[in-house]
Amino acid sequence: MKKTIKKMAKVILPTVLGLFLFSCVASAHVTVNPTTSTTGAWETYTVKVPTEKEIPTTKFTIKAPKGVEIESYQPIPGWKYSSEKDANGKIKSFTFEATGEGILPGQFQQFTFVAKNPDKAAKIAWDAFQFYKDGSIVEWTKDEDGDTPHSITDIVAGASTDQHHNDQATTNTTKKEETKTTNVEASDSDQSTSLPLILSIVAVVLSLVALIMAFRKK
Repeated sequence: MKKTIKKMAKVILPTVLGLFLFSCVASAHVTVNPTTSTTGAWETYTVKVPTEKEIPTTKFTIKAPKGVEIESYQPIPGWKYSSEKDANGKIKSFTFEATGEGILPGQFQQFTFVAKNPDKAAKIAWDAFQFYKDGSIVEWTKDEDGDTPHSITDIVAGASTDQHHNDQATTNTTKKEETKTTNVEASDSDQSTSLPLILSIVAVVLSLVALIMAFRKK
């Protein structure tokens, strides 16, 4: 029985620790929220950019999906904003670049912007490019099952009003969307942190078992 437990500890412990590390990395994607919105709506989007490496993130760029009109952004201290426009003056992509240290290892930063959704229902992909201090780039442009997937927003059919030119409606909508975004972030956070916590507890228990068996052998 003792030998069996010891063998199980040797096999399971590394596996659990590996799953723990994988779950932490897998949850650290560049994401755009909300993940669902309505056709033609002026939506407040929030980009969450985590640093996965042991060096700071100093810049990131997002390409505007087809049919999406980028309207405005929220200034962030320590970051400068720039955009690239097409022949019609519409924003094709926008960039936030750090003027200071950037996003340090183990940290994340959120950036908020307002955009008009496409008039037709569709799944829009937010291709993002994350630049690190050493010059390396992570391209978040792959499908949902890829190792560096782009974030997807499902644009569904729904009634929309001209919120952009109605100051009161814009204020109310912004408040609702900020609450919605906060709820989505909280939900994502709960889901992303629960598994690592469970795996950590299991890993500690197995480590104690292995330690006890080692002392008994001596």
